[in-house]
Amino acid sequence: MIPTITLGGGFDVVLGGPDDRPANHGESGTPVALLAPERHEHWLVHADGRRDPLPIRRWHGPPEPAIQSVAARCTGPTIDLGCGPGRLTLALAQRGLVALGVDISAEAVRLTRNRGVAALRRDVFDPLPGEGRWAHALLVDGNIGIGGDPARLLRRCAALIAADGTLVVEVEPPGAGLSRGQAYVLSGSLREGQQAGPAFRWARVGVEALDATANAAGFRSVHSFRSGPRWFAELVRR
Repeated sequence: MIPTITLGGGFDVVLGGPDDRPANHGESGTPVALLAPERHEHWLVHADGRRDPLPIRRWHGPPEPAIQSVAARCTGPTIDLGCGPGRLTLALAQRGLVALGVDISAEAVRLTRNRGVAALRRDVFDPLPGEGRWAHALLVDGNIGIGGDPARLLRRCAALIAADGTLVVEVEPPGAGLSRGQAYVLSGSLREGQQAGPAFRWARVGVEALDATANAAGFRSVHSFRSGPRWFAELVRR
């Protein structure tokens, strides 16, 4: 059976385990060893065979300009869904905001807490603290794909935020459309061998498919913005 949400089983291979992380961390909270060059490559492989490279160094690094742009849009308590190693949760906290990272991966939660910010190991569809009171909910780094049904995920986010709250999502560039199905993480190299992780439900939402997806969940887009090649949108209830 394919689990509804499998960030733990699907992405733990690129987060690593507790035995290969040093105790010392840089000033940003990033484990020092993660700043070394990558030895392996990682892709997210979709049902149609498309391979999207996973930016592992970016996830483990300090908050980059795109993440700072997202954090700058937040003015109150914010929940970071699918927080991974926690660089966005960190960027929020650095702005003096109440911030909570949520991820189903125990390793992601551990790494986020190691940055000195709050994180909870939980499926996003399970009960979460502060439901209906968050000023903002965030879905970045492709996390609008969690569970393979973006409209369902956005409806879940609607239950998390306050009546006047906003949802900030990262979407794919124009031309990606909307696709839903299974995906898995592929790691390694042709020379050293490759390993496929467990399959899980995932979706891709292109910028041109966001309005229809948002409308189906009771949202509308009030602002879109870019940071380099990355596309984002801010949603409010209709």
